[in-house]
Amino acid sequence: MKKGYILAYDLGTTGNKATLYDSTGRLLASSFQSYVTNYPRVNWAEQDPLDWWKAVCMSTEDLLKKARISNKDVTCVSFSGQMMGCLPLDKQGNPLRNSIIWADQRGVEQANRIRETVGEDEVYTITGHRISPTYSAAKIMWLRDNEPEIFKKAYKFVQAKDYIIYRLTGRFVTDYSDASGMNLFDLQKKEWSSRMLKATRIPLEILPELHTSVDVVGGVTREISEEVFLRPDTPVVMGGGDGPCAAVGAGVVREGSSYNYLGSSSWIALASTKPVYDPEKRTFNFSHLDPGMFMPTGTMQTAGGAYQWLKDNLCWAETQAAREAKTDPYQIMDLKAESVEPGAQNLLFLPYLMGERSPYWNPDAKGAFIGLTLTHKKEHLIRSVLEGIAFNLKVILDAFQEQGARIEEVRVIGGGARGRVLRQIMADVYGKKILCPLLLEEATSLGAAIAGGIGTGIFKNFRVAEKLVKIVEVHSPRPLAQKRYEKLYPIFKNAYKALLPIYEQIASLK
Repeated sequence: MKKGYILAYDLGTTGNKATLYDSTGRLLASSFQSYVTNYPRVNWAEQDPLDWWKAVCMSTEDLLKKARISNKDVTCVSFSGQMMGCLPLDKQGNPLRNSIIWADQRGVEQANRIRETVGEDEVYTITGHRISPTYSAAKIMWLRDNEPEIFKKAYKFVQAKDYIIYRLTGRFVTDYSDASGMNLFDLQKKEWSSRMLKATRIPLEILPELHTSVDVVGGVTREISEEVFLRPDTPVVMGGGDGPCAAVGAGVVREGSSYNYLGSSSWIALASTKPVYDPEKRTFNFSHLDPGMFMPTGTMQTAGGAYQWLKDNLCWAETQAAREAKTDPYQIMDLKAESVEPGAQNLLFLPYLMGERSPYWNPDAKGAFIGLTLTHKKEHLIRSVLEGIAFNLKVILDAFQEQGARIEEVRVIGGGARGRVLRQIMADVYGKKILCPLLLEEATSLGAAIAGGIGTGIFKNFRVAEKLVKIVEVHSPRPLAQKRYEKLYPIFKNAYKALLPIYEQIASLK
């Protein structure tokens, strides 16, 4: 293992975080620069790629100052980036419009056309994904239908990290993991799908060249080096999409390992030597950063978002107490949840406050407390929200296991994973060990850094992630709590099914 500093960029939805790691995986410094999302219409979401570039330049300068190192000491730069976007560039790499980002849903009509032309089953088999306006294919089609002049000028369509790589190297490239979030990539052949390109009438030549996540795709050009505060010829390693980078940064690099991201939303993703195809399409598949692996995934819409809703609307006293004690209101809420026995006296919470993605794919689903009685207090509501989040995630976990996926343990990352009470509830509900790494909110950038290190010979292969990711706490299932949850879990699932006609009736009132 040779020594060196790795600079990893994480181009997220709210901003870019530049991080510096050494060859032991130790985080030396980080710098965050925010940028805005524009919402020109309902269900539209766009970002200015020039804001991404400014954030990269500013965060690089600030990071090197904080770390007190020269850019001559940076061995390589690597990337993680938001996925499923649509940014048209001209032949000189200039953006022709704002990027249509992952959250944008304008391409409903185009997604329906794909459904009519190819069909849900074939698209799922080829790409590993359902058909959805979330993915890049429908967005590119929307642009062709609605902004034909821009489409005609487009030389390449790229993702966020790919644009920055173009600015640094002058090359139009992407990696397998980012490509696998476009509804255009053949997951198993690892190439742009001729079937999908023909069906969507998207020409092959407007898509970037495909690479593995560890490929050195060029060096920082002399013309741009001063603007970005990097030395000329610094090796640029491809990196990957944010979810697959997080898998590596959580140490999920071998069959049987998985991670659970907990933020406003939540997802569970596995490392697998083959895609996991679910007959009900409850889950989907990305390419892992390791080209020999896949990343089956299931995404829940409202996890930490449900706990925040509870805090904002029902936990004013806890928020005030936290303000006075100069602590986090969630810590006080967690203490109250801990004071209640598992099962919250048979109070169930359905966490569908923004509809649901995996496992039900139902935008009309609604949240509910079920089983309320006069004996329930606020602490029961707090605990039931945490339990409802865990129950819903278990439905995703079960979907994987029903298709033969092996899941030995679950690692947690993200801001929501700071809560010890939720981690223990998850262990009890899942019936599996929950592993908590030291760096909960840096997994994405660490994954990008590991890809950079492999690409430049600092690390041998992705297995190094298991050594670099330090586990600081392990939660094991508690037998009594596990038994209690085993009784409540089928009732939780039945409650969703029973409310389906109610959801439809409420939706019809729009």
